[in-house]
Amino acid sequence: MTDYRAPLEEIGFALEVSAGMKDWSSLPGFEEAGEDLVSAVLEEAGKLASSVIAPTNRIGDEIGAKWQDGDVITPDAFKPMHQAYVEGGWSTLSADPELGGQGLPNTLSIAVTEMVTSGNMAYSLLSLLTAGAIEAINAHGTDEQRETYLPKMISGEWSGAMNLTEPAAGSDVGALRSKAEKQADGSYLITGQKIFITWGEHDLAENVIHLVLARLPDAPAGTKGISMFLVPKFLLNADGTPGKRNDVRCVSLEHKLGIHASPTCVMSFGDEGNCVGYIVGEENQGMRNMFTMMNHARIGVGLEGVAIAERAYQHSVAFARDRVQSAAIGAKSRDSVTIIHHPDVRRMLLTMRATTEAARAIIYRNVWALDRAHRHTDADERAKAKGEADLLTPISKAYSTDIGVEASSLAVQIHGGMGFVEETGVAQYYRDSRIAPIYEGTNGIQALDLAGRKLMADGGAHWRALITEMKDALPKFTSLTEQSAIELKAGIHALEAAAEHLFANGFDGIVDTAAAATPYLRLFGSVVGAYLLAEQAEVAAARLQGGEGNPSFLKAKRTTAQFFIEQLLPSATALLAPIKGGASCLMEMEEESFARN
Repeated sequence: MTDYRAPLEEIGFALEVSAGMKDWSSLPGFEEAGEDLVSAVLEEAGKLASSVIAPTNRIGDEIGAKWQDGDVITPDAFKPMHQAYVEGGWSTLSADPELGGQGLPNTLSIAVTEMVTSGNMAYSLLSLLTAGAIEAINAHGTDEQRETYLPKMISGEWSGAMNLTEPAAGSDVGALRSKAEKQADGSYLITGQKIFITWGEHDLAENVIHLVLARLPDAPAGTKGISMFLVPKFLLNADGTPGKRNDVRCVSLEHKLGIHASPTCVMSFGDEGNCVGYIVGEENQGMRNMFTMMNHARIGVGLEGVAIAERAYQHSVAFARDRVQSAAIGAKSRDSVTIIHHPDVRRMLLTMRATTEAARAIIYRNVWALDRAHRHTDADERAKAKGEADLLTPISKAYSTDIGVEASSLAVQIHGGMGFVEETGVAQYYRDSRIAPIYEGTNGIQALDLAGRKLMADGGAHWRALITEMKDALPKFTSLTEQSAIELKAGIHALEAAAEHLFANGFDGIVDTAAAATPYLRLFGSVVGAYLLAEQAEVAAARLQGGEGNPSFLKAKRTTAQFFIEQLLPSATALLAPIKGGASCLMEMEEESFARN
């Protein structure tokens, strides 16, 4: 099985060109985030991901997490890996220094997380959910809750889990039935069952801090009557150390298509009537509070698509350079060559590479916007950055996770029959990648969020600003081929036409907008990805001309951008027609007609 090598040159270039790396140290609190420190962090993270984490990926897939009398046991190799991760302080990178964090940019942290996720996606979910829980408690918890729980969670000694889904309440969270009853001491007794709880129980941390959505007895119906509660696996002693076991249990693990080493738990709260929880935020504001955690997780899940696509790409390149099959097309010699010489294999490899780099650039830019939204000294700039981050978040999540599935599928195809058997390892990437489009709001929900809420936000100011930026940049991309310039311009104008069309629909055309949402998101992601790759290609061309940098890498950046814009973008541009087509062809068929006689 091919080893993973952290693509440090690519990650550093993407951070610099697409995520403002040279500007990080100018923001308050990020003064230490200079190029030398960033480079050192990325270098060490690459070593950890490649040498410590990546070797456990196959082990985790084959052994998986095991349930035993309510306990969840992870593979033996996971314990020293997690210890190295915690002792290295990797979970503390972007956290508040007052709570034990290092206070570095989230944009740097997301790059490190990408490498960890490429190393072992199943394991990376532990830190993803913990980071989201930290965000929610920090934003909505009391000072006492922050001081009591966050330092240990930030250090990685304790982990966090998000408990939303129930057997009768999936995407419709408002249908949940879990209950909470207030006690005289201000705590709450929690009862109910949650399903699909990622890393809800395990043996790598000494405590698990659950954030649980539940309903108070007199709460309004639907999402307006949901509150959020902090439920620790172990209640704390007076000195803050884990004490008595709380009345929360993992009653089973799901048997899944992939991510076998990530325990997906069925959690039961209050079987003995004594599950103690503490409200986070105000009563009946739980859904709003949970979105703090969910929005953080959505970008992280999008990153899973990039990470799994990167590893599948590296695996496929190594195989294509080694596998000998048939003579080269058009060559005089009839000797067999390695398959990387065949045009269709190159098309698949370049598709994997180009879409992965486009998705990476989108996510990095998204997180840089979040950093500016939190740290910029100018209020107007903070507002603009927040609007951009909100706009890009559903694209980061949905576009990137679709790319992860598509890239890992191409990896299987490149390996041929060898890819369909477990021996080569690429089947695991395909199996693992498939959950990401479902996680944290399915990609259809992300598309509805983009075409509904984000399109209309602030009168459309944010998508109009992004389109204006792209249009203004077109004349500056002097290194593009003539065909690339034509296709990029066509893509940007198609995106603008699609946005204006959907924006004009209003509430009366809401069904038409819903029908167009998924192709609209794909068009949006493809155009923004093409634009960011063109931006990178322009920088690469300038450095080549100036004799700077690695010529091989810089030439590849230009070729990759050209391939994406000329070979992949046109099919996305063509989505303008179905976007304008409305819902009639989707909705006119009778329900009974879907069934086969």
